[in-house]
Amino acid sequence: MPDSPPEARPEARPPLVVAVEMGYGHVRAGRALADACGVPLVHADREPIADAADRARWRRARLAYEATSRISQLPVVGAPLRLALEELTDIPHLHPFRDLSAPTRGARALDGLVRRGLGQGLVEELRRSGRPLLTTFFAPAILADRAGVPDVFCVATDTDVNRAWAPVDARSTRIRYLVPTHRAGRRLEAYGVPASRISFTGFPLPHELVGGPGLAPLLANLRARIVRLDPAGAFRGEQGEALAHFLGPLPREEEGRAPLLAFAVGGAGAQAELARVFLPSLRAPILAGRLRLALVAGIRTDVRDELEEALAQARLSEAVGAGVEILFEPDLGRYLDAMNAVLARTDVLWTKPSELCFFGALGIPLVLAPPVGVHERINRRWVRESGAGFKQRDARCAADWLADLLADGSLAAAAWAGFTRLPKFGLYRILDAVGAPAPESARPTFRRSSAGSPLQT
Repeated sequence: MPDSPPEARPEARPPLVVAVEMGYGHVRAGRALADACGVPLVHADREPIADAADRARWRRARLAYEATSRISQLPVVGAPLRLALEELTDIPHLHPFRDLSAPTRGARALDGLVRRGLGQGLVEELRRSGRPLLTTFFAPAILADRAGVPDVFCVATDTDVNRAWAPVDARSTRIRYLVPTHRAGRRLEAYGVPASRISFTGFPLPHELVGGPGLAPLLANLRARIVRLDPAGAFRGEQGEALAHFLGPLPREEEGRAPLLAFAVGGAGAQAELARVFLPSLRAPILAGRLRLALVAGIRTDVRDELEEALAQARLSEAVGAGVEILFEPDLGRYLDAMNAVLARTDVLWTKPSELCFFGALGIPLVLAPPVGVHERINRRWVRESGAGFKQRDARCAADWLADLLADGSLAAAAWAGFTRLPKFGLYRILDAVGAPAPESARPTFRRSSAGSPLQT
């Protein structure tokens, strides 16, 4: 009697990828994961997942955070709100290693909201579909875990995390945490999360900017960037053999081309006024064709208007379209796509130390504006200790110190340090951890675990 055909194995269901719009960071990470999984990104704070009561709760929290972030940057009146923001985002010193599992006021407040029904729509959808939850914000993970949802994955989006990222009873959690740094993993352990529930992955950078283990778009962009960032050849003279070995020939056609500086404002609009300070200094190199500038306003019309006014004050309005561009997209999804396109050709990224710090792994050197909150201060330290970026200097003299960093090859060196030292394969490691298929161009090699695999980088 012939053997019976093997039973067909049911295909694994794709995860429900969920984010919350608290700034761009959680959505930026969620969009990269959703695109790679071939599913839409679900917003826990929007219809149809969130009912009217939940939407109101999320909206109040978002507006309070955005207002606090923006006003806290003002010189005098912002001081009290800076203190409030520090308390809200507080992360205690990690050393000496000790038990930090006692719930904070923020962790208890979230627990109270969950007990009162926060996120019931999300829980019902997870139970109905049977899909795993993959979220880039702690609240959906914690409420799903409390409801007994079996497969919950939470992606951390900063180099270190607040106690609110772990449930009140962290030792009994079944959440699987996927962290971008080893420090974030050690922190979650200190909060009581079992080590077996924590995996180091790296941050989920967009597939179109990384390109899978072959790194084709990343390397192509980096080759051109190194040339533009090293006009005098100082860095290439020092590291020529290493560059030739890992990158191959560098594009000669990029010699003499002006580098592109991208200034990105956070989702809350914090630090948009910084453009008024540095733009007068940059006027001469922009008009002379020695520097190109992209001002990233995101989705906020008020930020776009503020940047346009800053350009007018610096007498640079006529340079828009001829050395200067403004990225504004009222639709969040289209903004993220447009931002990825800008990042592909960016040579220097000037931003507050938010989730964009992780994009230094693409070989983009970072200039870091003052942090907004404790987590961003730790992000900035991580970048600087990795050699991938610089603390912002006097913004009034931006043209001078940028010229120095270009002339001596420091920006090119930071690009190389970011590429070699920061984790690049977070997206694919997360997909592997969740059991989701990789994008077509990342198959089949990203799942290898043998020595020398790109995943070990």
